[in-house]
Amino acid sequence: MFGSGVLRGMLVTLRHFVETYTEDPRRVKARAATPNAVRQTPNDARGLFTVQYPEEKLAIPERFRFYPMLIVDGTTGQDWCTSCGICAKVCPPQCIWIVRGTQPNGKPKPEPEEFYLDTTICMQCGYCAEFCPFDAIKMNHDYELSAYERHESAIYNKEMLSVTTTFYARTHPRAWAEESAVRAEKEARDKAKAAPATPAPAPVAAAPAPGPAPTGAASTPSGKPKPISGKVAKAMRERGLTPGVDPIPADLLAATETAAAAPGQAQAGLPQAGLPQGPAPTTGATLPSGKPKPISGKVAKAMRERGLTPGVDPIPADLLPPGEG
Repeated sequence: MFGSGVLRGMLVTLRHFVETYTEDPRRVKARAATPNAVRQTPNDARGLFTVQYPEEKLAIPERFRFYPMLIVDGTTGQDWCTSCGICAKVCPPQCIWIVRGTQPNGKPKPEPEEFYLDTTICMQCGYCAEFCPFDAIKMNHDYELSAYERHESAIYNKEMLSVTTTFYARTHPRAWAEESAVRAEKEARDKAKAAPATPAPAPVAAAPAPGPAPTGAASTPSGKPKPISGKVAKAMRERGLTPGVDPIPADLLAATETAAAAPGQAQAGLPQAGLPQGPAPTTGATLPSGKPKPISGKVAKAMRERGLTPGVDPIPADLLPPGEG
């Protein structure tokens, strides 16, 4: 087992050794034509696996992290950074410091006046990009940043860190598409909340056609049915009856006819203002002029309390004035 495995491994090594002489010459012409070629993986072809940097370079994965970069709107030139300072607070080596701008009225301006990054201590952890609430700081792919001294050229300012959204969309196409979709959805929700709600129009119910007024059993001199009074209609509704449809109960009908027989009297036997007055009920006695003597309001009220009709029923003896028995 061990002998055969070692033998197979040696044969693979021998095959690659031979292919470096048979396959690599075919790529010499292509290398000369494209001095800055980018190879996707070191083993994407047969032959020599060594990447001939800097003539050849490997393709950088999208999630590759190097130094941070500040995003600037490619259309308006507006910084996405609001100088909130969260990136500086979460940075483990504390390599970020920000100078917040000030408006003419003295209030803070939501954009950085200065933004500095010390690349000598930045460890490319990506915390600043993860915690930024405005997607204003991302991790760049530019790793060829060698310099001859480490004091001035290693401190990056805002101009050196700023890139446009077009650059970010080209280097991070998948992340840019996902973030753009999230921003578009959020803007749609904000517009929906800001738009005033339009209530649906309420259906207009057709007004019921006025029906005939409820009438009683009696009729007017013109022959038309006599309308039921509001008092009688209310009493019928309290009993669960419908005025004008159900017949009027006998007790309510009698009260209606009694009131119609004496329209000129009030409940206390006094004349009602504004109504035509009929003949007052009399006691049966006569005045010196020969006219019948009217019943007093007190006697009429007492008769109604006993269920009697003044002027129709005889006056009880206890209600007659003295000397008129």
